[in-house]
Amino acid sequence: MENRTIKHYTATYVPIPSGYMGRLLDWPEVITEGKTIEECRQSLFDALHEMILAYRQLQKPIPEPKHTTEQLVIEA
Repeated sequence: MENRTIKHYTATYVPIPSGYMGRLLDWPEVITEGKTIEECRQSLFDALHEMILAYRQLQKPIPEPKHTTEQLVIEA
């Protein structure tokens, strides 16, 4: 059986005219859109799953998550 691990990827969501665009910071090829942020999140999760399957089939290494994000709050 294949060894599986839990990975934590960092997603970003940007408002666009048709809703939201989502992508992973550590795996830029995983990018998608949705009408709502929830729809975009689910679509991004599905795209990530499909990309992992494709990389395994091609025997390519799956990118390791490296980004950590933090919101900085400041009064301007």
